[in-house]
Amino acid sequence: MTLPSVTVTRYVTPLREGGSLPGIVEADDLGTYVCKFRGAGQGPRVLVAEVIAAGIARRLGLRTPDLVVLDLDPDLARYEADEEVQDLLTASAGANLGIDFLPGSFGFDGASDVDPTEAATVIWLDAFIANVDRSWRNPNLLRWQDDLWVIDHGASLYFHHSWPGGVGDPERFARQPWDASDHVLGSALGKVADVDADLRARLTDDVLTEVVAEVPDVWLEPVPGADSPEELRAAYVSFFAARVRSRAWLPEVAS
Repeated sequence: MTLPSVTVTRYVTPLREGGSLPGIVEADDLGTYVCKFRGAGQGPRVLVAEVIAAGIARRLGLRTPDLVVLDLDPDLARYEADEEVQDLLTASAGANLGIDFLPGSFGFDGASDVDPTEAATVIWLDAFIANVDRSWRNPNLLRWQDDLWVIDHGASLYFHHSWPGGVGDPERFARQPWDASDHVLGSALGKVADVDADLRARLTDDVLTEVVAEVPDVWLEPVPGADSPEELRAAYVSFFAARVRSRAWLPEVAS
């Protein structure tokens, strides 16, 4: 399964909340998207993390916006007055990541109740993918149509940022603990153990293979020991499968 592909027709406005300068764009399917640019920040691996994390979230029963590949013509940069945006558009020609824009959504502020099982599932997801960016300072949760939505997972999968030197050891990632002390939904930490068995049973090797297959080839940069998209996908699956087999990373309630 691959992500649908659409063409950007208009760059609307930047979103300056984060350092990577995502932007709102319109596309030829009449959709509006938050565009994460391949030419920004840490490059395509952030987009890979977004796709994989969103795919895992869906299979755990969490809501996350639909994703598309946004084909960007760098000529759009000619119509932008902001030089920083011009440079970003020029550096991001081709395939970028589009995240469905949820009109009328608002950021989670902790004022509304969250179902304890859903909250525990979000914590489990973040621990599994080693996401370090779901704190009170930056919840990366939305409320839309009275439902909770998880967004912005580019800060997860830290392990693949070391891959330019070669694919590392999946078992090391499997053993790596995760710190839940700053999590925005930390009050549900005591329920994580209750959802653990069900959630890890959902992430079979076949399911993980399906998730990783959604990543476009163009974002899978060759590294020593994994020169092709197929080898890189197999490496991701091996890392996640090792994590599924381990309990060392599972957060526990502080005594």
